[in-house]
Amino acid sequence: MTQNPGNTITISVDAMGGDQGPSAVIAGCALSADRNGGIGFIFHGDEAQLTPLVARHASLRNVTEIRHSPDVVRMDDKPSQVMRRGRDTSMWSAVSALRDGHAHAVVSCGNTGALMAVSMLRLRKLHGVHRPAIACLWPSRGESGFNTMLDVGADVRADEESLLQYALMGAAYYRNAFDAPCPRVGLLNVGTEDHKGRAEIKEAAALIAEAAEIGRYDFVGFIEGTDLASADVDVIVTDGFTGNVALKTAEGTAKLISEALRAELSGTLASKLGALAASAPLRRFQKRMDPRRMNGGVFLGLNGTVVKSHGSADATGVSAAIKLAFRLAQSGYQERMAERLASVADAQQERVLSRDAATEDNRPDIEEAGQE
Repeated sequence: MTQNPGNTITISVDAMGGDQGPSAVIAGCALSADRNGGIGFIFHGDEAQLTPLVARHASLRNVTEIRHSPDVVRMDDKPSQVMRRGRDTSMWSAVSALRDGHAHAVVSCGNTGALMAVSMLRLRKLHGVHRPAIACLWPSRGESGFNTMLDVGADVRADEESLLQYALMGAAYYRNAFDAPCPRVGLLNVGTEDHKGRAEIKEAAALIAEAAEIGRYDFVGFIEGTDLASADVDVIVTDGFTGNVALKTAEGTAKLISEALRAELSGTLASKLGALAASAPLRRFQKRMDPRRMNGGVFLGLNGTVVKSHGSADATGVSAAIKLAFRLAQSGYQERMAERLASVADAQQERVLSRDAATEDNRPDIEEAGQE
């Protein structure tokens, strides 16, 4: 691969992951190479399959390296199995390339649980992070057209300190993905009133508000499910269980609406003529709501940028995930996010030590109390 290390952003790609096989992955990377100058790729997988696929695309010439990996992580493989026997897989090789400094980001369409496990093992967590989170893009009424929600499945439980970390990581991600100097952060709850929600949610709200200046975000307080697409918030913080259920519910609802609309517009001659007359706005609507444009969940909280593409992504979807990884790697957000997480972790540790010291000072001397 011929590239200028000072200008090229190299993406390490698990070329064998995904339901549509390596042809869709390579085609998506070719689309990204057409649109983004200064991008390079390291493809990991079966060299015999990848070499002719790469040769089809002129845009991949001179910016591509293939690293042979004989094995593949299947969608039904358990993370524990991959951890024990996955060293020869394309996924393991792709993450290792980032760890070894050969690439600036990783993209994979493969098994989410396995990718998280391998990434945590090979890259390790950032200082102060309890558990990494998966951040996804959510179509919104805002200026950027998208909100960010996390966590959407990395960890089904989250205590107040984890939710604080999600706020810090989500704000850093959104700031650099959409050039937003001060993202607005909301905490998902069953209501916007201060008295509603579990104890850890209320405590998290206090911690997130307190860290707003360090995190360079504006905390808007509690939000509800109806606010997920709101123009009044940019980053939505929640636990992985709630986030994943919300994400899958939205995907199912969007599919239902699309199928119902298609059926109505093709039901009669009059509706077909109406659809023809409205073809331009319908195409714009379809493009705006196309889930392929929102493809790419980012693993936040690791020592490296890892983007998880949807397993069923086609070339357009893969290209969107590559673009996201490319932009994040260019921004250098990872270092700034690590600094803010470390600052908050140190501040929390100081508060704990101060509180413990105050408790110790106020504790009566046992020997003196006994003499009295």
